[in-house]
Amino acid sequence: MAPPRWITQFNESVKSSQSLIESSLHERFDSDQVLQVLRDSLVDQGWLIEAGKKAADKISRPVLYGDRGATKVNYEIDGWHPTHKAVLEIESGRGWQGNAFYRDLVRTSLVQDAEYLIIGLRLSYSYASVKNQNDYQKALDQMDAIFASGRLQLPFKGILIFGW
Repeated sequence: MAPPRWITQFNESVKSSQSLIESSLHERFDSDQVLQVLRDSLVDQGWLIEAGKKAADKISRPVLYGDRGATKVNYEIDGWHPTHKAVLEIESGRGWQGNAFYRDLVRTSLVQDAEYLIIGLRLSYSYASVKNQNDYQKALDQMDAIFASGRLQLPFKGILIFGW
């Protein structure tokens, strides 16, 4: 099945900023800074994007409702597209080593109305004695294993993983 047309727009936003954000070219950005580089382009496409660390700047999506329909559990996410029902998460140093990739898969699976998941991970991450670990490739390999095994069913129509 072909990806939805709006994915092309999203990919163009990442591609047009790649020279600024690509971690294999330089280590200067963390996930918040990458999100800020992509922010204006994504907002122009209808995305709601986290603007900062204050509560008013966060994007929160409901997960569980309680008494009288009040939201009981919310998750904070990096971005949400209300029309495409897509969740965006961008991870940096803890993307693979800190299991943020797995956390994103599970948590976003619980977000009400989420039909698509987009995760951005570093193309190059160095720490301690490890140099240039490719978190993006590790995540792709893991998604291949998830889909090939057929044992774990995710609730999304599609998942996009991009490297930065």
